[in-house]
Amino acid sequence: MPALEPSGPPFPDAPPPTWPGATWIGSVIVEPDAAATEPAADTGGETPLPHGQGYSRARLLVRGATRLYGMATVDVRDGAVRTDELEQAVDAAIAAAPPDPVSDDVEQAPTPALSVVLCTRDRPEALRVALGSVLAQEYPEFEVIVVDNAPATDATARVVAELDHPRVRLITEPVPGLSVARNTGVAAASAPWVVFTDDDVRTDPGWLRAVARGIASGGRRCACVSGFVPTGELRTPAQAWFDSRIGWNRVFVPRVFRLSEPPADLPLFPFQVGVYGAGANFAARRDVIAALRGFDVHLGAGTDTKGGEDIDFFFRVILAGHTLVYEPSAIVWHRHRDTDDALVSQAVGYGRGFSAWATKTLLSPANLGRGLWAVARRGSLNLKPLADYRDPMSADTPPPPVGVDVLRVEHRATLSGPPAYLRSRLRPAVRRARSLVDSARRAADERMCALRRR
Repeated sequence: MPALEPSGPPFPDAPPPTWPGATWIGSVIVEPDAAATEPAADTGGETPLPHGQGYSRARLLVRGATRLYGMATVDVRDGAVRTDELEQAVDAAIAAAPPDPVSDDVEQAPTPALSVVLCTRDRPEALRVALGSVLAQEYPEFEVIVVDNAPATDATARVVAELDHPRVRLITEPVPGLSVARNTGVAAASAPWVVFTDDDVRTDPGWLRAVARGIASGGRRCACVSGFVPTGELRTPAQAWFDSRIGWNRVFVPRVFRLSEPPADLPLFPFQVGVYGAGANFAARRDVIAALRGFDVHLGAGTDTKGGEDIDFFFRVILAGHTLVYEPSAIVWHRHRDTDDALVSQAVGYGRGFSAWATKTLLSPANLGRGLWAVARRGSLNLKPLADYRDPMSADTPPPPVGVDVLRVEHRATLSGPPAYLRSRLRPAVRRARSLVDSARRAADERMCALRRR
């Protein structure tokens, strides 16, 4: 194996870690035909890590040009790792990886025009990082639509103006809500495929090419492609706990989801929405988004429900008979929230958003019926996924850093999802009713005034 050169971290602007358990994040690229080698000799050599001071461990994504092998974890000493330990960990990840399922024709996938929609709100420095990484894509034809959602300042506009890039358009959407912002971005998009990401990420240079590979692998019925969202920073206990909670940063193998072909390992498919992907990294056909009437404006960040808009969209794509492809080589590094208060807020958003989506599903007889029929056709009922949701943590999960049971906070938040969703759904009707009452009152007052003047 040639000498390994770790690259990273994805977010080098982070302050130095002060937490003893901090883990450096990066990646190593190996040859496409990499195979496990004999254990490396103990040469005593060291491989330095960029910005590696203050970290006790390193987690490296082991990858080739178009595929992922897994993660390699090694100890860090004075900002460096032992070269032999790094080689052994990388070899182990390669040896454990399944065969590459990508075919040669998909490797030569076409590169359709893409519209990238990046929604943001008053986070100019994070936007600068995310937008810069999107503009650095190695892809021939794409546009970038930045949707400034209900801004309180002109900070987003200033970032876009400073970049002054011909690919970028800025649209201001005054109505708050991530779903509203995404719908606004879709309406402005010109390409047949729309790719979505957020402002707290850094995209891999080959991200859009990998999205195109996913589109090609899904075939004619492909309507949605989601990608890999690895943890981009483990500098604080809050980030480490959240990293251990989520499951969408551990899947390295491509998957194809169709309602007609329920996966054997997902007994409650299509209701196991956590496997489809994450809202920070997915693409969808513009005509399918329109046919599904866009993203539900009653779900998502910026609304009472705080989340659930991405899993709702994926669920509806599957139920409509389309193909959803998960392509792990489409990489978007995510910067988890790094404070205790932000972790608790995130837990509330996850719990409330999930139960809000579940409430919507229960109130949608057609979708609920299709999903239940897909489960019933399997002939048996396995409820283990429900137990996994209640206790998703692994044995090596660190204790919650805030002195409270964060998972319990998330579960309690599920109780607030149904009323939040119903309030959001009913609010327009209440406003219309009040408007009608006010109009009737004004008309009555005008009639009384007219009678008095006679």
